[in-house]
Amino acid sequence: MIMIIIAAAGLLCVFFIAVLYYAYRRVFYSPIPRPKEKEIMPDTEQYRPYRQEIMQFLEEALALPYEPVCIQSKDGLKLFGKYYHVQDHGPLTIMFHGYKSPMAERDFEGGIRICRELNCNFLLVDQRAQGKSQGKTITFGIRERYDCLDWIRYARKRFGGETRIFLYGVSMGAATVLMAADLELPDNVAGIVADCGYTSPEAIIRKVIADMGIPGSAYGIVSMAAALFGHFRLKEASPLEGVKHSRVPILFFHGEDDRYVPCSMSRELYEHCSGEKYILTVPGAGHGMSYFGNRREYVRLTKWFMNRYSSES
Repeated sequence: MIMIIIAAAGLLCVFFIAVLYYAYRRVFYSPIPRPKEKEIMPDTEQYRPYRQEIMQFLEEALALPYEPVCIQSKDGLKLFGKYYHVQDHGPLTIMFHGYKSPMAERDFEGGIRICRELNCNFLLVDQRAQGKSQGKTITFGIRERYDCLDWIRYARKRFGGETRIFLYGVSMGAATVLMAADLELPDNVAGIVADCGYTSPEAIIRKVIADMGIPGSAYGIVSMAAALFGHFRLKEASPLEGVKHSRVPILFFHGEDDRYVPCSMSRELYEHCSGEKYILTVPGAGHGMSYFGNRREYVRLTKWFMNRYSSES
């Protein structure tokens, strides 16, 4: 009888670990597959009207000449980026894409155009475990915030401490740069543009779980999976804490019809931001679609923000 109980307990333990590993693979693991064309652009009513324009933009963006650059992360990963030179001695924008983005260029339809029009050099990075960067675990900005700091240090060493640097993130990329705002950023980091970021890894994972109709208790399994197999804690850091301690001006964007990251999250981030702050929410715009939802204001406000803070010393 005792042996049966021990065997049953062992099977339950194995089953539980298997559940945790499955959760890790679904949420955090990224094998970096080559994106299929159908995955580049979601085929939903929010994106469909802009599909042709976005695909054309991607074709143009992928044809731009760039310099491949690599750095090593704090924990030893090789991180890849593309540096686009627009003007000698110009400011630099470092861009961070979203969660499991099929390619970084897709998330910056507006950002790349704006940088080129402003004669601003830009560095489009592949976040860890995505694109050509090494790693297997996506940590929702928790480890990525240190990668952001490593990219800033690379830029400062290469271009000098006088070069004004902007951090620009979309979705999880926005969370990454906002969490980095809680770190010791160099004085030449001039500002942050955060498009459709979430308040915390915990909050967005709980929201997605609820959207899928899964009981809220599943968050505990996801959290344990992150700790056991990803070796990080979901509550280690959050964009909300980042903005509370930020000394850098922040410009927030969010689509009011965002069905993945609620617009209320950017409003909450804006409310708790301790430094200079600006926000534009766009009626009817979906996730990462504020540029298309109100292109005129998105471009005007971003140019104003970058012009203002690139000229301040």
